[in-house]
Amino acid sequence: MKSTSSSQPISASMPPDQDRALAETMLRQAAIRVTDARLSVLTVLLDTRRALSHQEAQDALPDMDRVTLYRALDCLTDAGLAHKIAGDDRIFRYNTGSDHQPHIVASGIQHQHGHFKCTRCAKVFCLDEEQHCTNQAHHHPSLQDQLQVTLQATLGKGFQNHDIELTIKGWCADCAT
Repeated sequence: MKSTSSSQPISASMPPDQDRALAETMLRQAAIRVTDARLSVLTVLLDTRRALSHQEAQDALPDMDRVTLYRALDCLTDAGLAHKIAGDDRIFRYNTGSDHQPHIVASGIQHQHGHFKCTRCAKVFCLDEEQHCTNQAHHHPSLQDQLQVTLQATLGKGFQNHDIELTIKGWCADCAT
């Protein structure tokens, strides 16, 4: 099945009102002043299934000037509500990933997951931390836990990761067909 093409809306993960309400809750829980710009930018990031460049965010928010957008993105990144992904194409992309749950925001843990980058269209997708399993008896360790085990098995005890920068490269569903 083909995924959404770039000419269609970025995503529709949940109704816009729910995304906006979640964005407002996240800003308040992070003790960040709720402004229209921050609320709008965070809502767009929550609504997308992939990381957005500044230009893509600007396209989604055409009435917002680019300096305000940069400031809102920096504020959200500094607060841990979004993360900034440096691409090998030297373009930063922003996303909330799977880490936009309020309890994660409150604990300050963020960006502990990998990414998939399409080498044809340059879209970047966050890999969800949750492992989906139909059999509830089998628990799958998180990517962070799997990498920590590999790190200790390879280098020995005492090594601790504090951040994951894992990028899998290939073709997205649109480009593969």
